[in-house]
Amino acid sequence: MEEVEVPSYFVCPITLDVMRDPVTLPTGITYDRHAIHRWLRLAASCPLTKLPVAPDCEPTPNHTLSRLIRSWCALHRPDDAVDHTTQSAPADRAHLATLVSWLADIKNKPRSSQEALAALRELRDVAVEGERGRELVAALPGAPDALLQVFVASATCAPENAAAALDVVSSLRLPERFLARAIERDGAALVGALVYTLHEHSGSGSDAASRARAAVLLADVTACMAPSRAASLPEQVFVETVRLLRGDDTMGASASMATKAALRVLAGATAHGRNRVKAAEAGAVAALVDLLLLVNRDRRRAWCELALCALNRLCGCAEGRAALVAHGAGVAAVGAWVAGTSMAASAKAVRVLRSIARHAATGAVVQEMAATGAVGKLCVVAASAREEGRQWCDERTRERARETLRLHARAWLSSPCLHPTLQALYPC
Repeated sequence: MEEVEVPSYFVCPITLDVMRDPVTLPTGITYDRHAIHRWLRLAASCPLTKLPVAPDCEPTPNHTLSRLIRSWCALHRPDDAVDHTTQSAPADRAHLATLVSWLADIKNKPRSSQEALAALRELRDVAVEGERGRELVAALPGAPDALLQVFVASATCAPENAAAALDVVSSLRLPERFLARAIERDGAALVGALVYTLHEHSGSGSDAASRARAAVLLADVTACMAPSRAASLPEQVFVETVRLLRGDDTMGASASMATKAALRVLAGATAHGRNRVKAAEAGAVAALVDLLLLVNRDRRRAWCELALCALNRLCGCAEGRAALVAHGAGVAAVGAWVAGTSMAASAKAVRVLRSIARHAATGAVVQEMAATGAVGKLCVVAASAREEGRQWCDERTRERARETLRLHARAWLSSPCLHPTLQALYPC
């Protein structure tokens, strides 16, 4: 059969494929429902006209165009006709919108805990069906805000409801603008609810999945915070983050979604000075060093880069530096990444050692840096520009390595731990 050209007005401007469920925006442009819902989650504007569109806009179904597409497919693409006649059910969407509206009003009109749980589970069942279900729930007017409000309100008094709301929120993969709006509304309450969830699910027999979801959402929330808010996170955030890094019987191995989220929280939050002291006092330095010792370099390189980023920032305060040199393997764990396979990790490791050498270098620490091989690695990095094909770092990192080596050159050049070959590489 000769291929028939598809009419241009049957094609979605986003997917460039025949529309399955055509809907029209207030701008007058028609798109496939699934594609435009996904677009509006990321950008509140019409893709073609660039005119603004409300985030909670519900496009109008284009029934006439839908019938034309079905007729055309039945004539020219009979094998594909069934697929193109599959429509999302307006009644289902209306029912889900009613559930969202009902949940959004739960603070003003207290509802039965069981009724709220049933509504949340119904939304969750749709969201976990697949990408189309997630897009449907995310596109419901006010759904993300309502779910976050229910989670905050239920965290301390109705843990089942909070877990169900958190489950739906996690499945929706909320974009930054939704989280930023929630933070602006009541960021302290949201962080408090997440910390409470992490604490409550930290014991044996707890819900590991809920804890992991809370950790990921906490990482997303702290990443979206304005600097003024992020700089004043409560101490309990760091206590629970360190507990995640250390793991427990409930969470299983350290290679978990929660561990990565904890690293993201520490790496981001410690950019602010006040948080560094809180994290150091919570035991973050020791937990990060232990993670560096346990995590396989090749499989979890990105995790080590995050850990080294957090250690670098923690060494910006006296408490962080003291905790690192007090750890029996702190210098060795960091030094192992000075001349490794990752340029980012190498750069962070050099900066950590520079902080230690400059601000916390007792005689014992200076000897430890030589004995553990950290000084030798710094020599290799400092001279790496002379070696072809060995690009461990950039020029700034090489200069930091040279600067660090010059700080205690007399002690390290005379150290029996430094091989003669490395002494030859020592910067003058």
